[in-house]
Amino acid sequence: MGRLVDGVWRDEWYDTKSTGGAFRREDAGFRHWVTADGEPGPSGEGGFAAASGRYHLYVSLACPWAHRTLIFRAIKGLEAHIGVSVVHPHMLEHGWEYKPAPEPLHGYRFHHQLYTHVKPDYTGRVTVPVLWDKERDTIVSNESAEIIRMFNTAFNAITGNHDDYYPEALRAEIDAVNAEVYDRVNNGVYRCGFATTQEAYEKPYHELFTTLDGLEQRLSRQPWLCGDRITEADWRLFTTLVRFDAVYHGHFKCNKRRIRDYPALHRYLHALLAVPGVRETVNLEHCKQHYYYSHRTINPTGVVPLGPEPLF
Repeated sequence: MGRLVDGVWRDEWYDTKSTGGAFRREDAGFRHWVTADGEPGPSGEGGFAAASGRYHLYVSLACPWAHRTLIFRAIKGLEAHIGVSVVHPHMLEHGWEYKPAPEPLHGYRFHHQLYTHVKPDYTGRVTVPVLWDKERDTIVSNESAEIIRMFNTAFNAITGNHDDYYPEALRAEIDAVNAEVYDRVNNGVYRCGFATTQEAYEKPYHELFTTLDGLEQRLSRQPWLCGDRITEADWRLFTTLVRFDAVYHGHFKCNKRRIRDYPALHRYLHALLAVPGVRETVNLEHCKQHYYYSHRTINPTGVVPLGPEPLF
């Protein structure tokens, strides 16, 4: 765990003293877009045109944010067009590492070296995923929510896959669901787990389970979050749900209920796992190794639990 300050790596935990014990996530530092024709996207500069073999994705199999991008790479038929490198699950004093072999484009061992390759004086957290442009030798984006939207449409002419997980008619509803799920579920489990005071922990804990209860009711009435079709909102929720019982329930003290205790959410989780290509993106052993072994502030012994029973 750590961050870059003026391009220098520092091994330091999140600063919760200045926030009264609460965890606050930093915004992504790179926000360019790949578009079909290279024209500017919603943020950043232009010049990033979709092309087979031009882009490379750096991920952790443990990270739910990176997992989103792996899912879209699979379901949008991009695996033959966008390469991928996976960090080691243990994130210790040097942050994310590539081992035993270095990453393939520059031979770097540490993920933070990719950030300073692009911006030598970079200040901020060093996160996955990272979408890299091999042609311009730079980071396109490290914002997962935007990378999945690039994957959703930018490469359609190359793959012939026109499945749309952010259809125009449902965008307002998807955005509203995303906002609640991000704050109270995706990031909510981290707000519980990284809190360093009782008060800072209890508020997101109650918000998390109130929201899960509401999602259970919603999914008791309909198959997917926004009705009769799978959308981006479902995949954004899925990556937290699939880790919940194995990691967040115990490690992050989100222990009021497990996902398998919610009939509709449990059914929904397995329905998403059954989508072709998705199950292959899930690696719960990486998840457990990363969270329990790496977060020494939370689990000082580094002992990784053997349970629970596998989801599938």
